[in-house]
Amino acid sequence: MTTLLQRDLQAWRDIRGLDTAEEIAQQPALWRELGASLQSRAADVAAFLGGCLHNRQQRVILTGAGSSAYAGEIVADELNAAWPAQVRAVATTSLLTHPELYLDAEAPTLLVSFARSGSSPESLAAVELVRDIVADARFLTITCNAQGQLARQGDTDARTFNLLMPAASCDRGFAMTSSFSCMLLAALCMLGKGEWNDRIAALAHAGDAALRDWAAPVAALAAQPVQRVVYLGSGPLEALARESALKILELTGGRVLAMSNSPLGFRHGPKSALNQQSLVVLFHSSKALSRRYEEDLLQELRRDGIAGRIVTVGGDTDISVAAPSLSDAWLAPLWLLMAQQYALHQSAALGLTPDNPFADGTVNRVVQGVTIYRHDQF
Repeated sequence: MTTLLQRDLQAWRDIRGLDTAEEIAQQPALWRELGASLQSRAADVAAFLGGCLHNRQQRVILTGAGSSAYAGEIVADELNAAWPAQVRAVATTSLLTHPELYLDAEAPTLLVSFARSGSSPESLAAVELVRDIVADARFLTITCNAQGQLARQGDTDARTFNLLMPAASCDRGFAMTSSFSCMLLAALCMLGKGEWNDRIAALAHAGDAALRDWAAPVAALAAQPVQRVVYLGSGPLEALARESALKILELTGGRVLAMSNSPLGFRHGPKSALNQQSLVVLFHSSKALSRRYEEDLLQELRRDGIAGRIVTVGGDTDISVAAPSLSDAWLAPLWLLMAQQYALHQSAALGLTPDNPFADGTVNRVVQGVTIYRHDQF
């Protein structure tokens, strides 16, 4: 009998969790497929970008909502450090409410949209907003859905480049899993510096090992009752912690509360949320300086004995794998495999349906109920 993430396929099917389980497990294979696809599009992307990343006046805004926003946050600082251009992550949910803080009508702007479906109202409105305000604006749409509204609009617009992810990355399940990691890696490859083929290959190889080696311990961890989960990460991994906390909230239907922070920031008040029903998960940075700060906090938490359980994820940690020598932004999809599995098993343990934990429709796969207001009417 075929097993997947510690359950047989029929068991996942019975609880309506098979889509999500498959979409978590398929990621290393999709990363390889993505690498081949990007190789065939790299010259076209480079031609579209031209020399904009070398221009100090160029603004590059990485945008999306929810998980898509966190993908931009993970990669933004690494890209900003690599180029003269000004690269920052701004969620569509902030861009729409305070455009004057982020947009300059006179500054050349590249809006990079991360979009699984490409049909959420904020994503569409953000593109229109930038079109309205910025004369010299162009648009790079990184999306998993060729039939989404963003992709279809971009097909007929010379100022837009659609970068499509592998078709299987357009998750059928409620939670973004393979869509998230593919879009994140696409941004690092197409907007980053240096050769990336070997990085994708090494990451996929480590992902295979992680899925194999982590399945049992992560399932066992999720079998232990918990009320609160805290994810911690430094630098780009702080945004990974946000995405990991969101996965818990989504897949448990909010029954397990989750929060995120940086190891240094956690002492400044958020630490008060800990109790004996709490799990702390710390993503270890690849940077030696960051790890010293992380280790200090871990020692403090263990000495205090307030948290019920403390788990570290990374190279040479509680949940570890032989990781390639890559930056934290590049390693984020690898560590995320742990958080995705943990949230999936928590959902199952609570008797929910992981592929759609919100059967009552209170939260939707593609957000609904958003009224868009024109910026120039206020």
